[in-house]
Amino acid sequence: MTSSSISIAGLNHFFDPSETLVLRDINAEIYPGRITGLVGPDGAGKTTLIRLMSSLLVPCEGNINTCGYNSRTETISIRERIGYMPQRFGLYEDLTVLENLTLYAELRSVFGPEREDTFERLLTFTDLKKFTGRLAGRLSGGMKQKLGLACALIRKPQVLLLDEPSVGVDPISRRELWHMVRELADEQMAVVWSTAYLDEAEQCEEVMLLNEGRLLFTGLPGEMTRRVDGRVFQVRGIQAEEKRPVLTRLLDSPCVLDGIVQGAALRLLVRKDVGNVTGQLELPDGAELQAVMPNFEDAFMDMLGGGPGGRSVLAEQYDERVDDGQPIVEAQGLTKRFKDFVAVHDNSFSIRRGEIFGLLGPNGAGKSTTFKMMCGLLRPTEGMGKVAGINLRHAASKARNRLGYMAQKFSLYSGLSVYENLRFFSGVYGLRGKEQQQAIERMLEVFELYSYQSAEAGTLPLGFRQRLSLACAMMHKPDVLFLDEPTSGVDPVTRREFWNHINGLVQKGVTVLVTTHFMDEAEYCDRIGLIYRSEKIAEGTPEDLKRLTTSGECPDPTLEDAFIMLVHSHDKKAYDREE
Repeated sequence: MTSSSISIAGLNHFFDPSETLVLRDINAEIYPGRITGLVGPDGAGKTTLIRLMSSLLVPCEGNINTCGYNSRTETISIRERIGYMPQRFGLYEDLTVLENLTLYAELRSVFGPEREDTFERLLTFTDLKKFTGRLAGRLSGGMKQKLGLACALIRKPQVLLLDEPSVGVDPISRRELWHMVRELADEQMAVVWSTAYLDEAEQCEEVMLLNEGRLLFTGLPGEMTRRVDGRVFQVRGIQAEEKRPVLTRLLDSPCVLDGIVQGAALRLLVRKDVGNVTGQLELPDGAELQAVMPNFEDAFMDMLGGGPGGRSVLAEQYDERVDDGQPIVEAQGLTKRFKDFVAVHDNSFSIRRGEIFGLLGPNGAGKSTTFKMMCGLLRPTEGMGKVAGINLRHAASKARNRLGYMAQKFSLYSGLSVYENLRFFSGVYGLRGKEQQQAIERMLEVFELYSYQSAEAGTLPLGFRQRLSLACAMMHKPDVLFLDEPTSGVDPVTRREFWNHINGLVQKGVTVLVTTHFMDEAEYCDRIGLIYRSEKIAEGTPEDLKRLTTSGECPDPTLEDAFIMLVHSHDKKAYDREE
């Protein structure tokens, strides 16, 4: 039998002996020639475990052998034989692609003809040849990850450790990244791929599932999903305006463990031994229940005892907004140029009150630029945007008081405490005195931030940073909520909590404009605008986009399939026009 590349025995780890163990009683073997998924929610201990495998940390108790070397006593030997791609972009953004590769080659003592051959191989492998002179900070999210992978492969490792490499990466780049890493595993390299995205677990040969520092499961992904066979259903035939209130009601049913929106349908996970499921669910007239294949995320939610339910305390504190039938967000011919570069070209859309509109597109397509123009943070070169009837060209500050904005990157003040951030942003939105204090207390309670209120925002776990960002955006109870990749890197439980709030607010008449790279998350949208190379190339409901790409080769496309096929179809049409 092939010997393991990494062996972990009796591992316990802590950063402060007086605090809870970060990792508890971990035993595992990781083998060459396969991708092992290190899966779990934010704060589960994934990054700590990867750093221990790489010998960047020394275990408090137990042993780790990597490539046959002891991580306590033979750290140099380990580091010579591994490639490590950290969770945060670990390259120099003010250096070019080639300069970053050169720096890593120097650190790895790769010189002369060997360096030239290595660069040629890696630039071809990652398709970065055309971008060697571009600054790393100006690369798209997917290209940054490819460069990070190339730097980790400067000297071909026996073990490749990837810490959440697909965070913030669009579906096309994600598929390309997976294809490249599979090629490496086929060459008998041991690959550890850490992720909070449970759909990625199904692409791994083996999975290690962590939660709160404990190894809950290790084995084949299929072994995990079998635990919920026969317990996953879709509710179909629901009117579009009913799906959110129906989901909220079904999540309160004692037989339902978890549920999400899937386009025009709802996906439910029910408890064991519930008997006649249909008889226990209050379904609307015309709706039907159909059994569907389970996935890894269903099994994960079952292992955790279910999701957070359907209630939103935040939405319950909102007064219902009256729909006057007029669009509350409008973009007409929106265009933004930066010198000769066109970031957004002739983008138009309108959003009704109480609607979720999704902007989807690859990295660098123009989504965030569109957002900033619609928030009054960037002035359009051409065209016009309106929020709540207010023209952003003429009264941007007035419009901003009617909206809440949650930026793509953590946009709060990292050096201020949670409480200080809430106080600052409530003041920015014009809240004073008793009203301000009540808003702060409300957000501390709704988002369970009381125990963190004195902590610096930059030290919070990712899930709590996102909670704080949303809390700051909601202080003044806005009519419109702009969310730019709000759950990037966040685990499924936190994502469900987040979308419970969004669904509840939309039922109260709040309008939401959202960008996301999660195609399952995009299913929550009422309508989607797909942006590519600065232009909108398709618009419709999630089901509309799937129908556009249905074919004999792909009779039942997922939203991710539709996304990729629409982009490729646009490229083909552009190529044909040039020919």
